[in-house]
Amino acid sequence: MSRKSRPRIALLVEASRAYGRELLRGVAYFARTQVDWSLLHQEMTLDSAMPDWMRQAKVDGVIARIDTHTIEPLRALNVPIVDVRCNRKFSGVPQVETDNHRVAELAFQHLWNRGFRRFAFCGFRFASYSDARLQFFRDLVQQSGCPFDFYESEGRPGSPLTSLEEAGIVDIDLLSQWLMTLKRPTGLFVCNDIRGQHVMNACRNVGIAVPDDIGVIGVDDDDALCLLCDPPLSSVRPDAERVGYRACEILSQMLQGIQPDLEIEYVPPKSVSERLSTNVVAVDDLELANVCRFIRQHACDGINVADVTEVTTLSRRQLERRFREELGRTPHEQITAVQIDRVKQLLRETEMTLEQIAPKAGYSHKESLSAVFKRETGQTPGDYRRRNRL
Repeated sequence: MSRKSRPRIALLVEASRAYGRELLRGVAYFARTQVDWSLLHQEMTLDSAMPDWMRQAKVDGVIARIDTHTIEPLRALNVPIVDVRCNRKFSGVPQVETDNHRVAELAFQHLWNRGFRRFAFCGFRFASYSDARLQFFRDLVQQSGCPFDFYESEGRPGSPLTSLEEAGIVDIDLLSQWLMTLKRPTGLFVCNDIRGQHVMNACRNVGIAVPDDIGVIGVDDDDALCLLCDPPLSSVRPDAERVGYRACEILSQMLQGIQPDLEIEYVPPKSVSERLSTNVVAVDDLELANVCRFIRQHACDGINVADVTEVTTLSRRQLERRFREELGRTPHEQITAVQIDRVKQLLRETEMTLEQIAPKAGYSHKESLSAVFKRETGQTPGDYRRRNRL
């Protein structure tokens, strides 16, 4: 009996970006658990042309990040295709896309919860994902009744995405001028982490304090790019792995002659990864903002409320009242919240023992830290670590 050949699936997906790598991870998981596919992939950039080997490889299907320069060569292969870029609509090609409406909602809600009541957006003009996120974010801000502003780097319709992103690097002066016009504090949503790095560099060049003056949140949760920013960039984490997996499910049906019911499917993002670029309590009260900045910077040095009163002109009673009116908590509760956030970070990202963590969070003894952590989170430090390890 002749052995049935494995379907050969070509992957035109870049591994140079976090989103592309997650897509490929979803494809690999599907292929490993659900089908017997031979996966063909070559390292590439987002705007690379279709490689020549795909014409000779006799592939049975394609999952690709498609644009105008690749669609016709891919159609010439005469095999089922699923698009996971969704930059434009191509007839007969089903698409799986991150839900940009939900991305904007997560970014807006995160900034709102940090206390921002003025908002702005920064993106790349004519990049489809940036245009969509601008539209959805602007709608949310307008519904809230809050002020809104936006800035996009110059570009030309139909330009490769890498060219649009490069334009964002060279417009640093115009970007800086726009950032200086924003009334502070402002919550700024950037179209992706690449644009976030541009914004963070511009803020640093002109002396804008992040997150105190401007809180910045990006998209893609690219841990390399986010950590290159100073301070590290908060970011919405898409579920690109699910996008890749769902693209495989659709392609598998197409290989069996079943056409998908929907032209495009949207996959919601996972969550917000909060880092220091939005780790702030945004308030218009400048005295209170300075106090919150002091607490954020020194809570883990073991300060108490008496130390806080020394950096403000307010009496302790006035400080307590202003905190309750503006933030709904006391200065002591704010100190504790900053300390617990630090403990959570160290539990997630390191192998340090609680005894080692305690002094880094402002506690003399691990027992007192453990008691406070359980009271504030409802979990022991050990339980939190087991459930939230990166």
